Amino acid sequence: MRRAHSLVLVLALTVSCGGAAKPAASPTPSPAAAGSPRVVLPSGAIYRIELARTPEEQQRGLMFRESLPERSGMLFLFDDDSPHRFWMKNTMIPLDIVWLDDVGRVLFVSANTPPCKADPCPDYGPQVAAWNVLEIAGGMAEKERVTVGSTLRFEGIK
Repeated sequence: MRRAHSLVLVLALTVSCGGAAKPAASPTPSPAAAGSPRVVLPSGAIYRIELARTPEEQQRGLMFRESLPERSGMLFLFDDDSPHRFWMKNTMIPLDIVWLDDVGRVLFVSANTPPCKADPCPDYGPQVAAWNVLEIAGGMAEKERVTVGSTLRFEGIK
């Protein structure tokens, strides 16, 4: 899949709680074109998603962003199904963090996960294996009926 330059602006959270340097400012991602990555939530809402594939993209995540465009998020694609703990170091907005199995079934939701601007920052997540993690704006998981056991459908991811 072709990676858009907007993917460089990724968010946040991994187990390595060492503080990362602030990345250079980047433009807000443009609206997704047809065929770009998206997720269909249980409510039927379709969210544009950025992909965090590399360790660098996953470590940066949504750090330093002051807002998230409506109906957007970030999907962390991991190479293994293991417990993936997240933290909110240098994340400026509350997020709903959703852990998923290999078929998109929701395993755990950390709702309205608060920002953390100074150490020590707690980490979040279940001690169960997950293949992917989705981050969306805080409060949206409940609004879009994302609950443990529901299934999310991903499109445009190669």
